[in-house]
Amino acid sequence: MTFNGSQSVLVIGGGIIGVSCAHYLSEAGYSVTVIDRSRIGSGCSHANCGYICPSHVLPLTEPGAIGIALKSLFNRNAPFRIQPRFSPALFRWMAEFARRCRHRPMIEAGKHLQAILESSMHEYRRLVSEHVIDGQWKNNGLLYVFQTDAAFAKFQHACDLIRENFGVEAKTLAGDVLPTFDPALRRGLAGACYYPDDSSVRPDQLLSQWVDRLRERGVRFVESCELRSLRRERGRGRGAMTTDGDYAADHYVIATGAWSPKLSQTLGCHLPIEPGKGYSVTMSRPNPCPTHPMLFPEHKVGVTPFDDGYRLGSMMEFVGYDSSIPPRRIEQLKRSAEPYLIQPHTPEIRETWYGWRPMTWDSLPIIGRVPGLDNVFFATGHNMLGVSLATATGRLISELVSEEKPHLDIHAFSPSRF
Repeated sequence: MTFNGSQSVLVIGGGIIGVSCAHYLSEAGYSVTVIDRSRIGSGCSHANCGYICPSHVLPLTEPGAIGIALKSLFNRNAPFRIQPRFSPALFRWMAEFARRCRHRPMIEAGKHLQAILESSMHEYRRLVSEHVIDGQWKNNGLLYVFQTDAAFAKFQHACDLIRENFGVEAKTLAGDVLPTFDPALRRGLAGACYYPDDSSVRPDQLLSQWVDRLRERGVRFVESCELRSLRRERGRGRGAMTTDGDYAADHYVIATGAWSPKLSQTLGCHLPIEPGKGYSVTMSRPNPCPTHPMLFPEHKVGVTPFDDGYRLGSMMEFVGYDSSIPPRRIEQLKRSAEPYLIQPHTPEIRETWYGWRPMTWDSLPIIGRVPGLDNVFFATGHNMLGVSLATATGRLISELVSEEKPHLDIHAFSPSRF
């Protein structure tokens, strides 16, 4: 197939990252086509909690994280769980993850995350102000709520660490003021930490609106089109062989999330990404409904109120590419919200969902040129922050394709680091 325009780009992957790449590439004047193996926006972007959170500067590689992971081997209901199985790739991933679960690597990775998180928030605010996207955008922060005094005190130490190392401030709320701050919260809770500069969206609506805008601009979207192989010649990508025929372009962007390791052979580049499975349940709004997005760290569950619904989401399971939705996990989500909310769930269930997050062992995304291929670029490995990091990633990819100086130092995100 041929493309109109002097320079064309094929974006492989139609989630939030691929769509953002398409936006910035189209804005730069490229003729863009986006293909996806399923439906546009149907993967990990579809029904997550929709947080856009500059407060999430700390990577998962916190001291003690590997101990929690190992304990999960013996508890199938653990919210952070590794399923026992023989997988050399997973063994190596866990070893590299464990090696980074120390204070100094955590802070170093956090500095890189902060730069791209802040850039992404800046881009989101611009796009919302220009009415490019909306997606039920809310600027009312993110509330971390605690049931026990011990957990609250421990998290306040984490807030102090974040403030001292990254300058990100949280507001501390005593338990007795929480029902006034958000009337959906129960009385008797220990307290909360509030990050007022975080935002949230309904990700499926954000994506559908964004895709509509891009179609109006001339971006082409092709669904049920799976990449089979990429033809390589003299250090360049020369054509994409797909289930929908052959596509030729001047540049290629790989934004396939947790599926990216499946392309290692055709790209000649190994990516240490493991799928981290999460779940959500979307239902009608409870009464009272929370007025703020919330996280309950003791029970590892997130809450997002929408104008037209309400979502509970959580879990991190390393279970390979398992596509089941165990009813016990959905029930666990609902039970986990019960200690905190007056009405934690409603009987009208609108959707149960799972998604595979693309987890890297250093908690940093993979953004940059594919080693050995001048015109092929990775935009993947965004861990649990795909929505939060999407806009900055799209801008960086456009800059790299255009051979402009990136607006951020992206050395830490390079595919060559592995």
